[in-house]
Amino acid sequence: MSSHVSDKPDTDFDSLLPPLTLDRRGFLVTSLAGGFAVAAGAVQAQTAIQTPTQGLVAGEVKIPVRDGDLPAYRAAPEGKRNAPVVLVIQEIFGVHEYIKDVCRRLAHLGYYAVAPEMFARQGDPSQIKDIPTLQREIVSKVSDEQVMADLDAVVAWAGQQGGDAKRLGITGFCWGGRITWLYAAHNPNLKAGVAWYGRLVGDTDPLHPAHPVDVAARLHAPVLGLYGGQDAGIPVTSINTMKDALGKGSPAAQASSFLLYKDAPHAFHADYRPSYRKAEAEAGWQRMQEWFAKSLR
Repeated sequence: MSSHVSDKPDTDFDSLLPPLTLDRRGFLVTSLAGGFAVAAGAVQAQTAIQTPTQGLVAGEVKIPVRDGDLPAYRAAPEGKRNAPVVLVIQEIFGVHEYIKDVCRRLAHLGYYAVAPEMFARQGDPSQIKDIPTLQREIVSKVSDEQVMADLDAVVAWAGQQGGDAKRLGITGFCWGGRITWLYAAHNPNLKAGVAWYGRLVGDTDPLHPAHPVDVAARLHAPVLGLYGGQDAGIPVTSINTMKDALGKGSPAAQASSFLLYKDAPHAFHADYRPSYRKAEAEAGWQRMQEWFAKSLR
């Protein structure tokens, strides 16, 4: 697969970008970190999955956005053009080895997978030692407006690089699960989303004016929610509230669905952490494949 820009997609993605107000200080993070994020805790080496790059074009790329170049990880089938594009949205820990590996897994399934570092302007999440500091110093400062605009730019770039941006999917984990729901309400060209245990309700603020429950009725693409019944931070009551909102919404909203793994905790797919549950993670991954196959193949 060529890495040069060619054959721009028919859709004018730049016209979809909302007006965006950003400071011009530039990017604090210009390249991706290696290994795993410190705040995520000790890596469970015996379960952490390591997917090879054979048969793939895989590695770090720089994606032009409105105020600079956004670092990202890209993995795609080698020699294959027009593979469906899947955005992979990080946890609060940034684009570290786990997220990169998810991209490689998707690429081996035939997708053009891209994981942009959504916190690049705010700082490097990989080296912060604890979750409260990470939340306070970086995550809380990342606006939803910024994220939506960056993802639109990533989609346009992927289409220019040989991916098929008309067959567009998104999946995200934890923080990225919430973003998956929001992006499904933002981009009318999205075909499918899979949200892994993303927060659905919560308090709002100027940088985060809405949560998934607030935009549920106007989804452009159906979303599959994969959640754990033992997730202390996402109670089942919030899932039921989201289901009610989806049921009153657009056709895509009504076509959305939840799978609740009753014995699974939060982050049950994160194979490098103690929260990993192999059976539920593999079952969810299979259901994600089936969900994408319906709309992206």
